[in-house]
Amino acid sequence: MRQLIAGNWKMNGTRASASALLSALRQEAPGCGCAMLVCPPATLLALAADALAGSTIGVGGQDCHARPSGAHTGDVSPVQLRDAGASHVILGHSERRQDHAETDAQVRAKAEAAIAAGLVPVVCVGETRAERESGRAEAVVGGQISASLPAGFAAAGGVVAYEPVWAIGTGLTPTEAEVAAMHGFIRGRLAEAFGGAGRGTLILYGGSVKPSNAAVLLALPEVGGALVGGASLAAGDFLGIARAARTG
Repeated sequence: MRQLIAGNWKMNGTRASASALLSALRQEAPGCGCAMLVCPPATLLALAADALAGSTIGVGGQDCHARPSGAHTGDVSPVQLRDAGASHVILGHSERRQDHAETDAQVRAKAEAAIAAGLVPVVCVGETRAERESGRAEAVVGGQISASLPAGFAAAGGVVAYEPVWAIGTGLTPTEAEVAAMHGFIRGRLAEAFGGAGRGTLILYGGSVKPSNAAVLLALPEVGGALVGGASLAAGDFLGIARAARTG
């Protein structure tokens, strides 16, 4: 199975900077061979969809509301993301869970709404440093999987992204053994929950992924790709990670 390299731009980018980045990605992406996805801020999503139309790169949102429409000032619905050209949406990122106090139940409701709108949910799970050091990493991640993924998740092609919270934007990464062990644990939980469909669900790794460590991380068992933060804002870095991915 081809690996997926997804870029989470977070709250970064203007029309000018995005246009330059997207142009470079579109030109070089055919040489990568893996599946690629960029997730810009909502203000740039339609621009990205237009710039990448007909290319091999997909476009996703960074969050969505659980309702298709309504009196929810400042929110974006999954229907609106789909209308703007998105195929995927990131949900439950640790920054949303921490900064906006999102619960597993809210993430699950958003994932259900995303699937209903025809979007592929990319649901993030991961433990804090304190949780890992106290030996609770698997319990925390297992709980997030059980409570955040709706029944139709695997059948809809849903993607799980394992991002140890302490490794996001810090330059720190878990050891190869730690990444492999957690991905194996997640695979087991997905298989238990969804049967055969769960055994084929992509599990991305995220957390300070860069060209210098991408090949090692992407070669680990059960790692189905990467969710890339800061390195996705530089075309050379993002493409360098994509070139390290498996293409089949």
